[in-house]
Amino acid sequence: MAGIVSLCSLLYALYKEYSTRKILNRIQDMLEEATRGDYSEKEFSETKISKLESKLADYLQSSSLSAANVKKDRDKIKTLISDISHQTKTPIANLLLHSELLKESELNDDQRESLTAIENEAEKLRFLVDALVKLSRLENGIMVLEPKPENLSRLVKEIGSAMRPKAEGKGLYLHVTDGNETASFDYKWTLEAVSNIVDNAVKYTEKGGIEISFKPTEMFACISVKDTGIGIAEADIPKIFSRFGRLQSSREKEGVGIGLYLAREIITKEGGYIKVKSMPGEGTEFLIYLKK
Repeated sequence: MAGIVSLCSLLYALYKEYSTRKILNRIQDMLEEATRGDYSEKEFSETKISKLESKLADYLQSSSLSAANVKKDRDKIKTLISDISHQTKTPIANLLLHSELLKESELNDDQRESLTAIENEAEKLRFLVDALVKLSRLENGIMVLEPKPENLSRLVKEIGSAMRPKAEGKGLYLHVTDGNETASFDYKWTLEAVSNIVDNAVKYTEKGGIEISFKPTEMFACISVKDTGIGIAEADIPKIFSRFGRLQSSREKEGVGIGLYLAREIITKEGGYIKVKSMPGEGTEFLIYLKK
């Protein structure tokens, strides 16, 4: 009799172990399916351990639906952004084209002043639309940054060449320090970010100029953009990185207040960061840290 009881106990233990292993294997399969994004609902028994399996299934099903909804929302945003970009390009281009044509006409001083205002506002609108499209693509994961080892000197030289005419047009110098620095960054987007910072430096500098140089550290490569401009009060430094953030002292300058916000978003998504050193009347230095 005792032998039969022992045998039954052994068989029951083996059955429980088999059932548990089977359920654990199913749970593992469920998690793997959810990771791949192709999870589908299953049927379960009414045992206690299968109840846990059922709760996990409910959670995964809910997560799967949420992920699908997020993807749908992103697709809608992507379509909207594409439509805005496409539908605004032609009108803005036409405004600028007709502004150029009108310049060839005989205009009095008031008319020419109005024409210049129209041209400036059209350019501002074009920059705003382009910046918002780029920002929306970044924030919604439509555009993904792909950092890889790149030569920083090439990036800085390209920015210097593009920005020098604007600086010299204001009677400013723009010096670029040569070097052989490398870091891990997305070339196209980092070019956008640092260009925005240099453009900002040119915009708020009336005499002297801008220096772009390197300050290597142990873990980061650092680009320094230093100007001799109007400077920023310490309490105002966080405000310049806010969306559409513009200081009272900069209201009369061109711009829409999104360039520095976009720059910080790009650098942060690459695992870097930006620091600012400034004093009113003593210029500003932007330090852009990129991972090596």
